[in-house]
Amino acid sequence: MGFLNKLFGKKEKETLDQGLQKTKEGFLSKLTKAIAGKSTVDTEVLDNLEEALVSADVGVDTTVKLIERIEKRVAKDKYLNTSELNGILKEEIEGLLVDATAHNQYSFESALPAKPFVLLVVGVNGVGKTTTIGKLAYNFKKAGKSVLLGAADTFRAAAVDQLTIWSERVGVPIVKQDMGSDPAAVAFDTVQSGVARGAEVIIIDTAGRLHNKAHLMEELSKIKRVIQKVIPNAPHEVMLVLDGSTGQNALEQAKQFTAATEVSALTITKLDGTAKGGVVLAIANQFKIPVKFIGVGEKMEDLLVFDKHEFVDSLFSIK
Repeated sequence: MGFLNKLFGKKEKETLDQGLQKTKEGFLSKLTKAIAGKSTVDTEVLDNLEEALVSADVGVDTTVKLIERIEKRVAKDKYLNTSELNGILKEEIEGLLVDATAHNQYSFESALPAKPFVLLVVGVNGVGKTTTIGKLAYNFKKAGKSVLLGAADTFRAAAVDQLTIWSERVGVPIVKQDMGSDPAAVAFDTVQSGVARGAEVIIIDTAGRLHNKAHLMEELSKIKRVIQKVIPNAPHEVMLVLDGSTGQNALEQAKQFTAATEVSALTITKLDGTAKGGVVLAIANQFKIPVKFIGVGEKMEDLLVFDKHEFVDSLFSIK
């Protein structure tokens, strides 16, 4: 966790607090009501707590798990007061979040696990996938790393155009081909070009069509195969982008994509526009895949390295 704490300065913390404002307001007000006027944690408090968690889109399975854990702890001390309950709840929520440190951990500033570091980005259209790639490119570049983008979502002209706009805005090169080109060919060219240029980070956009899972699996497998002809152990990360504001729909997408390919990291976007930020807990708990980044606003700086301690802290802090 060392480098994350160094990274999570005052500015990042303020951005996170602000981005989670809507979720926090809904969640905390329900939580406060759940335990108002109570001196001990009884069945009613637990029922109210359950309702508060479900309404923040923490999800039924995750909520049940949290309530069971709290019940166990409360059973040891029947006269636990409600402020202690807050502390326990924070600990248990943090405990549910998969720690990225156990995985392929990196931040924008840290030394990356490979050079070039190849990041394959997957996700349905409309979740903020291209914007996330733009923000990743901006933050890696700002940290002094050379970045190359690959536009392998060749089925939508808008996707290629949007990524091109981001490459110009951020000032990083892009590899693209005509619309309708083979996505694997674009991925191959991107990686080859990245190696030739000495790029440190290669980020490849892929098609976001879920209506045919077999086709998606085939396409992503082919992309991986051709990338490995140039760099045998690439891609080093397959990142799934999910829109946090879609709640349970995001869970369904995660189910589909994790079945279609080996997703190793998650980025959850649009958390600033929803009161259902608890979906981060549901997704992390259900899929046991680390959340690496979260999007909490429109600005390029509003993509934050996910730190579970800071996230939970922000969720419970009243400004």
